[in-house]
Order: sequence, then structure tokens, then C-alpha cells
Amino acid sequence: MSSTATLRAVVAPRSTALTHALFIVSGVVFIALMAQISIPVPGSPVPVTGQTLAALLVGTTYGARLAVTTFATYILAGIAGAPIFAPSQTLPSHGLDRVLSATGGYLIGMLVASLLLGYLADRKADQKFVTSFPALILGEITIFGFGLVWLHNSLDLSWSATISAGLTPFILGEVLKIAIVGTSLPLIWRKIATELNK
Repeated sequence: MSSTATLRAVVAPRSTALTHALFIVSGVVFIALMAQISIPVPGSPVPVTGQTLAALLVGTTYGARLAVTTFATYILAGIAGAPIFAPSQTLPSHGLDRVLSATGGYLIGMLVASLLLGYLADRKADQKFVTSFPALILGEITIFGFGLVWLHNSLDLSWSATISAGLTPFILGEVLKIAIVGTSLPLIWRKIATELNK
């Protein structure tokens, strides 16, 4: 197996301030684009988006420091006015109010998950199937843990209503995202190891 910790380090083993900046900008653009894949859920303020997939990928490929910097930059850019948050039927796609809204906990959860997944990726958790899937599941638990607590407190919902609005409609999609990332990354690392050992 490769001795390199993250896929980002494979792409740019001699990182400079410029390459770090390029990775951050590219990551922010990727997260913003994935956020635009948004499907409203009837009866829920939380849409189905590609944003969680972006958080999983950025965390597992960038490593902790760069991943959390990238996701924090995304949130700050949205707060500053860039229309890069997921489309909403009731809220603008930018601004501090969006982060403080009932769905803001998911953004904070993704920020924390990017740090956690990056930390685990720095320790090669994404390089094997046996560690990749538990790491991604932990990342999802982090995202939805923050999201559900925030949603519950913001709207003063019962816990059953909170789970119905903020978790149940997303389970299948999140399982598919875990399957995609958890399968593809170890296969990529296996290919890298094969190439390095030639």
C-alpha cells in the first residue's frame, strides 16, 4: 500500500501555498456545484442534495487540515453573499441567516465531518474497505447528528417529527453515497499501489 496518506498528496506531493489555494478553490467550487443538486422533500425544510457526498469526498481525499479549511471557506463565502448554498423554497442561497436557519446544523455537521474524515484519511482509513466504510458511516452520523439536533431546537419539533423530516427521507441516498465513496477510494488506492510497485 502507498505510504502517502491522502489522495491529495498523491496528486500534489510537493504542495506549495499556490497548490493549496488551488485545491481550496476547486473544493469550494465542487461543494457549491454539488449543493445545486437539490430536490425538495415534501413536509421537510431539508432538501436532498449532493452536498453530503461532497463533504465525504473532500474529507477523505484532502486530509484534515485542507478539508476543514476548504469547507470553512465554502461556508464563509456563502455567508459573505456568494449564492452557493443549496436552493431553498423559503430561504436565499446565501447569507448568515441561511447558516442560522433550521437547516444550518447540517452545514456545521459537514464542516465537522470534513475534519473528522480528513483526520481518518491522514491515517489511511480510506485505503481499505474494512476501514473506509466505518469512517464514512461515522462522518454521516456526525452530519446528521448536528443537523437533527439543530433542526429539533430551531423548529421545536418532537424527536419523532425531527427524524421524519430530517433523517428518514435521506437514508437510502446516504447509503448509496457511502457505497460509492467507500468502494471507489480503496479501489483507487489499490490501483495506485499497483502502479507504484511496478
